[in-house]
Amino acid sequence: MELVYAVCVGFMSTCGIFLMLRGHTFTLVIGLTLLSYAVNLFLFASGGLTIGAPAVLSSSENYADPLPQALVLTAIVIGFAMTAFAVILAMRGRADLGSDHVDGIEPFDPLAEDKS
Repeated sequence: MELVYAVCVGFMSTCGIFLMLRGHTFTLVIGLTLLSYAVNLFLFASGGLTIGAPAVLSSSENYADPLPQALVLTAIVIGFAMTAFAVILAMRGRADLGSDHVDGIEPFDPLAEDKS
């Protein structure tokens, strides 16, 4: 179970970083969101993966740690605010520069000139 969880977090992190390195603002926002989801899963797993255990102390000795759950809830709210800000920033950049590229300059494509 832990191996599958770790592979999923690693795959999400890798995809998020790959998307962040692309040249378009939309893929940057998607990459940031995917990376924040991977961090949320990592924080959640840091409390230990216990199945069927209560979240708070009760009469049983086996319980789930509530601190990572609180950290994940806080990270979800911060991630949502960050995503909303990045989307607004991308929309403003697209409106001002007229381009979806991160640096605002269209990359040179030698094949585009040959077609005309």
